[in-house]
Amino acid sequence: MVRKVSASQFRSKLQQAQRKTQQAIDKYNREVKRYNQQVKQAVDEYNREVRTYNSRVRANRQRIKRELAKLSGQPTKKTQYVVYRTSVSSLYEAYTRLEQRSETQNFDSRYNRVLDLSEKETANSLEVLNLLSSSEPSLEEASSNQDAMLVDELRKISDDLDSRWQGAVYALNPRNPDAARHFCTSAREIISQILELKAPDADVVSLMPSCDRTDQGKPTRRAKLKFLLTRKGMLEDALEEFVEQDMENIVQLFRVFNDGTHGSTGTFSFQQLNSIKKRVEDGIIFLAEIVS
Repeated sequence: MVRKVSASQFRSKLQQAQRKTQQAIDKYNREVKRYNQQVKQAVDEYNREVRTYNSRVRANRQRIKRELAKLSGQPTKKTQYVVYRTSVSSLYEAYTRLEQRSETQNFDSRYNRVLDLSEKETANSLEVLNLLSSSEPSLEEASSNQDAMLVDELRKISDDLDSRWQGAVYALNPRNPDAARHFCTSAREIISQILELKAPDADVVSLMPSCDRTDQGKPTRRAKLKFLLTRKGMLEDALEEFVEQDMENIVQLFRVFNDGTHGSTGTFSFQQLNSIKKRVEDGIIFLAEIVS
């Protein structure tokens, strides 16, 4: 038997249903508003990162253009830097190929950081060559934030690397005739240790049994770098070539100071030492990005 409902009961039930419907609508609208706010925040953050990245890219490319112009305007008078100059040219050519490849292949966002650092590495190498070939002051100086960044990256890998870096920086004193040589010796050991810790020979051979090897049968530096890029999911021929040329450029810089002295006194100016430090410092940060 159908239950009779009075007019007042019917109005009450109708009002309840309307309230529930309105509550559901209000809840939906709140969720949509919150979602839209989250999307807006994400878009704003992305746009900020893009603007920051584009700003860094413009600055690095301006440095590359400036240093190239400076380099082309001066002859290679100092024969002890001919090999290093060749290395700088090879690095710039590798950078150009990497930049062209990134534009044609549309690398995804994972490559942004590496591409950003590659431009900085290229600019740094050109600046060091110009400073070694002349006595002009450096326009770039390493910041305390960059120092802190490097220390943090080294500690992530090994506390011993941080201690070694502090010792290397301590030796870099303009009053020390062997400052650059001592600094570069320590820095080279740091780079070697990073590769040994993050790309052990056994792991490299296991992943790439046919990898290039040294006369002693150990994986070459390039094989280790290829291993790291493979593990990172960023194995691209142009990037592999650039990373190898970048490490070779730093090694050639080390050899400049191991093979002889600078000038009549064997000392370097503060600007030159600072530029050497910045070149090596950024190079280690770049390598830390590859091994991360």
